[in-house]
Amino acid sequence: MDDRYLYAGLIRLHVLHHAVKEPIYGLAMIEELGRHGYKLSAGTLYPILHGLEEKGYLTSTEERTGSAARRVYRATPAGVRALAATKFKVRELFGELFEDNDSES
Repeated sequence: MDDRYLYAGLIRLHVLHHAVKEPIYGLAMIEELGRHGYKLSAGTLYPILHGLEEKGYLTSTEERTGSAARRVYRATPAGVRALAATKFKVRELFGELFEDNDSES
């Protein structure tokens, strides 16, 4: 069975978390998510970034370094608020997922 469907929300939260902390860009997020075990291609990540931008959680600008251009994403005030609200729900879920941890061993 393919569990990637369940990870989609976690990936969005992870991206938003990093965008709240500092500006992000696609390749760096692919690498960061890879360190956490997510294997994403640009074809998967960029629609996520665009979706977060369309929903108003991120904003992007094109930044140039010489001849190279990179789209950089930053959290909007709505993104910051959404992440703060989501943290409460994640803590609650985390507690439920692991409250019976001793009995499952």
